[in-house]
Amino acid sequence: MSRQIRKINLSLFSAFLLSTSLFWLAGCKSSTPQNAVAQGTRGGGPGGVPGGGRGGGEALPTRNVRLVQASERNLTQIVTATGTLAADEQTALSFRVAGRLSHLSIDLGSVVRKGQAIAKLETIDFKQRVDTADAALQQARARLGLSPTGNDDRVNVENTATVRQARAVLDSSRAIRDRTRQLFAQGIQAKAELDRVESEYKVAESRYQDAIEEVRNREAVLLQRRSEVELAKQQLVYTTLYAPFDGAISERRTSVGEYLATGAPIATLVRLHPLRLRVEIPERESFGIRPGLGVKVSVEGDSNSYTGRVARLSPAFQEQSRTLIVEAEVENQHGRLRPGAFVKAELQTSSSQSVVTIPASALVTFAGIQKVFLNKDGKAVERTVIVGRKEADWVEITEGLQSGEMVVDVPANMVGGQPLVIQQ
Repeated sequence: MSRQIRKINLSLFSAFLLSTSLFWLAGCKSSTPQNAVAQGTRGGGPGGVPGGGRGGGEALPTRNVRLVQASERNLTQIVTATGTLAADEQTALSFRVAGRLSHLSIDLGSVVRKGQAIAKLETIDFKQRVDTADAALQQARARLGLSPTGNDDRVNVENTATVRQARAVLDSSRAIRDRTRQLFAQGIQAKAELDRVESEYKVAESRYQDAIEEVRNREAVLLQRRSEVELAKQQLVYTTLYAPFDGAISERRTSVGEYLATGAPIATLVRLHPLRLRVEIPERESFGIRPGLGVKVSVEGDSNSYTGRVARLSPAFQEQSRTLIVEAEVENQHGRLRPGAFVKAELQTSSSQSVVTIPASALVTFAGIQKVFLNKDGKAVERTVIVGRKEADWVEITEGLQSGEMVVDVPANMVGGQPLVIQQ
């Protein structure tokens, strides 16, 4: 009995499993077309609504545009280089005499003009030297029979007291000699007396010559004393230090009260206008650079540009780097540039080159990428380009565009594939 009941239960369980499987298969078959319909109504993809562009089916608006042609033009070749600005003149200021510094009117950054007094030494010792030299000069003039004061140092040798005295003695000796010779010829005077008189005459003659030489020596001393006075006065002038040229103080090296030796530097003065730019140009780009050509200088962080002229060229290339050293003078009248600044320079050479240019309004810049739009079969096609020089109304295209190609003018927010209507 139990075995029959167990067989009936197994048959009922098998029937239940079979009916459940059939019901599940029927449900799967009925859900397949519904899912397909649902997928077709959600859009996007081959089975959805066509036109999956902007907004999932929104068409791009048509733009009325004007086309401009990329053209060639001959431009002066520009050589770009980097360099450092330097002061055209730089000097260490110092006194030509030793002394104690009593006044200093400059400091770091002070702007000075040529001839401006910037420092001064104590002058007491120098004034005393002038007085001493002047007293010696007056003494030398008095010994020559001149007035102590005066600027005329001319002397008549025969009118000096020393020479007049020696001349008188010489004339007296000559007269005595002549009389003695007459008496000796008459046999009245002895030969010994004649010899004595002759000797006295020679001595008087020698003293006369010595007197003339003494006056000449005194004249030389007078000139020496005059020079000493001028030197003492010049040293007094040297106690004031003047700026040798217009510029600014880049370094101060001393303070008031310090004793300075001759030539000890007290400050460094640099000329701010013009500045000297020194750059190295590669050999392949150096041909056509000559003195007098224009230079355009820009400094990082400064939106202004500054002009200059090529002033000097090295006579030879640098063998190791194969470059030519070029020096230019850069205008800096307003003092906006500073020596030591790192700059970018554009040198206009004497040669020209043909470049492709487009109007500046046809260039689009987005996220650092520069591009233009062209017309292809009535739709906009964007093309990335590389830009060279820029001016107010045109831009140089170095890569990405050929001369004669037509580009869209004023593309603004145009996108690729947008329909275009060309205006004439």
